[in-house]
Amino acid sequence: MKVIGVVGMPASGKGEFARIAAGTGIPVIVMGDMIRKAVKDAGLEPTDANFGATATRLRAERGMDAIGQLCVPEVRRQESPLVLIDGIRGDAEVNLFRREFPRFTLIRIESSFENRLSRVAARGRTDDFKTAAELENRDERELGWGLGKALVQADMCMENNGTLGEFSADVHELLDTIRSDT
Repeated sequence: MKVIGVVGMPASGKGEFARIAAGTGIPVIVMGDMIRKAVKDAGLEPTDANFGATATRLRAERGMDAIGQLCVPEVRRQESPLVLIDGIRGDAEVNLFRREFPRFTLIRIESSFENRLSRVAARGRTDDFKTAAELENRDERELGWGLGKALVQADMCMENNGTLGEFSADVHELLDTIRSDT
C-alpha cells in the first residue's frame, strides 16, 4: 500500500486536495476527524478553541504523534493500493507515518497568507475565524506542534494561489503520476 500525506498551513488547500482525491476513488483519512470525534466525545462545543485545546491535550498525554497514532489503524483498514492522510500538523506525525508505511510520500501545499485568510472567511466551518490575527494565532499554534518541521520534510510541493480549477487540474495531474507509481 502506498500512503500519501498532505501538509500545509491552515486553509492552504489540504481539504480541497483531499476532496479531489476522494472524488477519484482514493480513500481519505482526515486527521481532523480524529480531533472532532474527541471533542464530540468530551461533550464540548465544536469551536476552534476546543479543537485546539483537545489536540494539544492529546499530544501532551500521548506524545506529539498522538493524532497520527489514531489514524494508523484507519489507514490499515483500507483495501486500496493508495490511501491519503489529510491534515498532518507535525514532524512527529510524519516520522510515525514513514515508520509505519514504507511507501509514504508527503505533499506540501503552499498558499499565501492573503489567499488563506480569504478562503477561511468564505468556507464557514464552525472552527473557522475571520480576522488576520486569528489566522496568525492558528498558524503559531500549529507551528508549535512541529508544522514547520513537517513542511520541510515534504517530498513534493504544490502551489495553491490560483483558481480552484487550476488547483484541481494540478492535483489530478499529481495523483495520476503517483498512481502510475503504485
